[in-house]
Amino acid sequence: MTTSTTHIGGVIAATADAIASDPTNAHALFRGAAVAHDAVASTIRLGQYSVEVDEPPALGGENTAPNPVEYYLASLLSCQVVTYRFWAEKLGISVDDISATAEGDLDVNGFFGFDDDVRAGFGEVRLEITVTGPESQERYDELQAAVDAHCPVLDLTRNATPVHTTLRVG
Repeated sequence: MTTSTTHIGGVIAATADAIASDPTNAHALFRGAAVAHDAVASTIRLGQYSVEVDEPPALGGENTAPNPVEYYLASLLSCQVVTYRFWAEKLGISVDDISATAEGDLDVNGFFGFDDDVRAGFGEVRLEITVTGPESQERYDELQAAVDAHCPVLDLTRNATPVHTTLRVG
C-alpha cells in the first residue's frame, strides 16, 4: 500500500494547505439527480456517472440493479475503506489490506405503512472490518476510533441530517 499511502499523504497535505489559505475550501457540494422508469426503477446521475436502481420483485421491481438500501450499504462500506486508508496514513499506522462487509435488517412494515411504529429504514446495520498489517491491536483500535469519529457516511447514519424537500408539480 506504499504507493497509495504516498498519494493519500499528498492529498491530505494539499487539502490542509488549501483550507489554511482559504477556509471556504473546506466546503464541498455533491449533487445527484434521478429519473424514474419502469415500475420502481430509476437512473441516478452523479456528476459524470450514472447508476441504476431497482427493487426485487417482492417490492415491485424487476431486480435489474441494487435497491436503495443496498446502495446505502455500498456507500457505508466504501466510505469506511476510504476513511480507514486516510486515517491510517494520518496516524502513521501500517495497513496491508482492508476489507469490509455489512448487513442490515429492514422490516418492510415501516416502508409499506403497515405499522407506523416500525422504522422505514434499517433497524440495525452490522459492519465487519478486517484490517491486516504489522501493528498491534491497540494501534488498530486507535485507527477504528478515528474512523468511527470521521467517516462521513457513518456520521450520516448516526446523526440526524436536515433534509429540506421541495415538491414541484408541473
